[in-house]
Amino acid sequence: MAGKKVVIAGATGLVGGAALRHFGAAGGSEVVALSRRKPRQLYGARHVAVDLTDPSQCQHAAAELRGATHLVYAALHEAPNLVDGWRDPGQISTNDAMLRNLMAVLEPAAPTLRHVALLQGTKAYGVHVRPLKVPAREGRSEMYEQPNFYWAQENFLRELQPGKAWYWSILRPVLIVGEAIGGAMDLIPPLGVYAAMLREQGRALDYPAGAARVSQAVDVDLLARAIAWSGQAEAARNEAFNVTNGDVFTWENVWPAIADALDMKPGSNVPLSLAQTWPQWVPPWEALRRKYDLASPGLEAFVGLSFQYADYTMRYGQTEPGPPALVSTVKINQAGFTEMMDTEVMFRKWFRQARASRLLP
Repeated sequence: MAGKKVVIAGATGLVGGAALRHFGAAGGSEVVALSRRKPRQLYGARHVAVDLTDPSQCQHAAAELRGATHLVYAALHEAPNLVDGWRDPGQISTNDAMLRNLMAVLEPAAPTLRHVALLQGTKAYGVHVRPLKVPAREGRSEMYEQPNFYWAQENFLRELQPGKAWYWSILRPVLIVGEAIGGAMDLIPPLGVYAAMLREQGRALDYPAGAARVSQAVDVDLLARAIAWSGQAEAARNEAFNVTNGDVFTWENVWPAIADALDMKPGSNVPLSLAQTWPQWVPPWEALRRKYDLASPGLEAFVGLSFQYADYTMRYGQTEPGPPALVSTVKINQAGFTEMMDTEVMFRKWFRQARASRLLP
């Protein structure tokens, strides 16, 4: 994206951080990072502190948005009770308002705007409320039957865009895996902390999940490349795309690779709610931070709501095999984005990276 000015909203999150990393490494673009707190690494971007729920703060940021050509909208508000919050009217209205507040300022400040990338996910197909029709495809109408902030944001862009010089693309990743701090849906911190508790006791890495389900995942760096692709591909204009690694997995089958990346042996199947157990780990985590001089913060700040997400994703408490949660990537492949990654390799990559950067012992 040489010669572009890319605005990344939600720059401290899992996807926003990967977008910062991608555009920083690619070079040739001016990058502005929008978030309430400063990201750990900016990769050459300029940070603008802003709370997108506050229209006045967005207005004060207008000068920094001048000349913007691309918006990566990865900002997200989640309710404290994560899973229940996905259908909460307050969560829906807050996320709707955040995008509207930013676009109300960005459009007048940046007549050069050419592209808006919006993030959704498999909740677009109701995966959190019912079995998916396999494979889930982008154009199926049944996805609009359940309440979701996705539709508020998508409808807003659809209504705003006609006659404008810019276009939008919607990316619908499956389970996203990468490195972030304090995220609501990032599995590396909660599983890494759980593993650290066991390893410090000299134990194997027991498998804490419920009954299996065939699923898909996406490496967050691959997702960042898909976002960048959508900002310059003619075939991505005003289109939605599923994004995955290109293979499938079950947690049981990748568990040995995760154990190996953490220098552990895979253990037994010992179901455990991480969301219920984590308060017991606060003192030992502080001890591990001191012992290994970790760069990660205290437990709650490090993991955020992701203990809840780990329980949900790994189906804690479920005793029957779940229906497969699979989406089709035919559309994005035919449009020209054909990157793939081995999911087992992805898990090894991110757990090793978290240890190398001293987020995990």
